[in-house]
Amino acid sequence: MKASVYSIEGQALRQIELPPAFSEEIDFNLIKRAVLAIRSAKRKSYGANPRAGRNNTAIYVGARHYPTPMRTINTGRARKPRLQNRRYLLYGRVAGIAGVVSGPKAHPAKAEKQLREKINKKEKRKATRSALAATAVKELVKKRGHYFDEAKTKELPIIVEEKFESLKKAKEVAKAFENLGIMQDIERAREKRQKRAGKGKRRGRRYKKRKSILVIVSKPKVPVIKAVRNFEGVDVVPAKLVNAELLAPGARAGRLSIITEPALKEL
Repeated sequence: MKASVYSIEGQALRQIELPPAFSEEIDFNLIKRAVLAIRSAKRKSYGANPRAGRNNTAIYVGARHYPTPMRTINTGRARKPRLQNRRYLLYGRVAGIAGVVSGPKAHPAKAEKQLREKINKKEKRKATRSALAATAVKELVKKRGHYFDEAKTKELPIIVEEKFESLKKAKEVAKAFENLGIMQDIERAREKRQKRAGKGKRRGRRYKKRKSILVIVSKPKVPVIKAVRNFEGVDVVPAKLVNAELLAPGARAGRLSIITEPALKEL
């Protein structure tokens, strides 16, 4: 499978052979499993204290021979655990069970619950290759909602020359995106950003944001990383850290991607 290498001016320079990963069969179910495994690994355990709502003196006394204040049957009250050794207004108050004032939750979240979904290493790698192959299929990229100028963007993924990695200014990168016919996808992401409904607004998730272009570079410290990272919806990642979630956000394969020529060799 061959592809053209483009300059930052949008001119086709030469043809190169794509790595075997781009010929992988696209398995949507496997991609979804890999994405869910990656996302679940980011979650943290949470749960209620096992003693919450039970740190009290409430007991149930079923014996009849105890004095009335101490027993809980034959007193004209519900047979439920009641507080002992408390001041007058609290003595005998029901506590320590679900459904009462200051009682525990019936079935609270358990901190020991396993939130992480597992996936085999070989399956995870295959899912990454499968998601990478999906970036080369125009129909899937369009179906995912990405915009690009077909007159300029004749084939996917877009392979650019090494010079792209040395760009230091956002305006230089924007010009390169314009020349390659993909700037309209960033504008789409910017226009479709919207305020989130609900409490998430005050929990650090004020806006719902769309995913735009994925830029794959060769090394983690190339200048273009700082130039690109502030564009709406754009992610930039070194080739060795590419995974299924970056290539298929939301488990939907076919992300619009730019790969630099040196990064292609790493892939």
